Amino acid sequence: MLTAIPDVLTADEVARIRAIIDAAEWVDGNATSGPQAALAKRNEQLPEGSAAAREAGTLVLTAIQRSPLFIAAALPAKVYPPLFNRYGDGQGFGTHVDNAIRQLRGTDFRIRTDLSATLFLEDPENYDGGELTIEGTFGTQTVKLPAGHMIVYPSTSLHHVTPVTRGARVAAFFWLQSMVRDDGKRTLLFQLDTAIQRLTSERGGADTSVVELTGVYHNLLRRWADA
Repeated sequence: MLTAIPDVLTADEVARIRAIIDAAEWVDGNATSGPQAALAKRNEQLPEGSAAAREAGTLVLTAIQRSPLFIAAALPAKVYPPLFNRYGDGQGFGTHVDNAIRQLRGTDFRIRTDLSATLFLEDPENYDGGELTIEGTFGTQTVKLPAGHMIVYPSTSLHHVTPVTRGARVAAFFWLQSMVRDDGKRTLLFQLDTAIQRLTSERGGADTSVVELTGVYHNLLRRWADA
């Protein structure tokens, strides 16, 4: 399931994060690449674990935790600390699939990458190219969202970033381990949760059907969740 999460960051939060990362030193993006990705990747990245990456990453983590849509769609168990990349003129990222396991360097923190997320930090009118193109069972989707908006998609998907031809594409990106590893089951839970929320707004939380469906949701989550 591919899910767009609008307004994860306010305009002020985008500006604050950009002030932090724009003033930092950037390095070759292949610092975090696997062998396959290194062949296709041309961009810049904040050094993983740098002071700027940690400060900006904390702001991103705080923001996603307050998004009900993100929680409902991802059912996050673990979130890899956000990283930040920048694509300038002529830079892009060829078709690849994300590594199945990500381990934070120098620590025991490790996740299974069920979901990948890109949080845009530059408005689309300020650069040409740089579209995130994702292939999956839902077909091929091209994504280029306003600053502060985020896309979440299965890490099993082949995807690429088209070359930038004007300006710079700036984004945060990270991976998640979901409580429900199977994308099909996670999609069903999200659809059920969305329907329950809609019924709740129409009929109220005490409605018999709402109560029964809420019970079905939690019993399925209890059956399928790893946590």
